[in-house]
Amino acid sequence: MIDSKLIDDLAKRVAGGVPVGLQLLQEDLQKNLRSALEAGLGHLDLVTREEFEIQRAVLLRTREKLEALEQKIASLEAATKNGG
Repeated sequence: MIDSKLIDDLAKRVAGGVPVGLQLLQEDLQKNLRSALEAGLGHLDLVTREEFEIQRAVLLRTREKLEALEQKIASLEAATKNGG
C-alpha cells in the first residue's frame, strides 16, 4: 500500500500550484486530489520498496540453490557415466 503521507504531500504540491485567484478553493481541491489519487493508485498492483527487496533476495537465494542443484546433478550424472 502506498504511504498516505506521500499522497498528502503530492496533493499539497499540486494544490499549491493553483493560481492566486483560486487559492480559496485550494483546501477543497487538495481534498479532492487526495481522494482521486488514493482511488487511482489503489487500483494499481504496487508493492513497497521493502517488499520488492525481500522478494529480490528470495529470488537470488532460489537462483543460487538452483545453480548448486544443477551442478550436483551434473556431477552425479558424470559419476554414473564413468562408474556405471
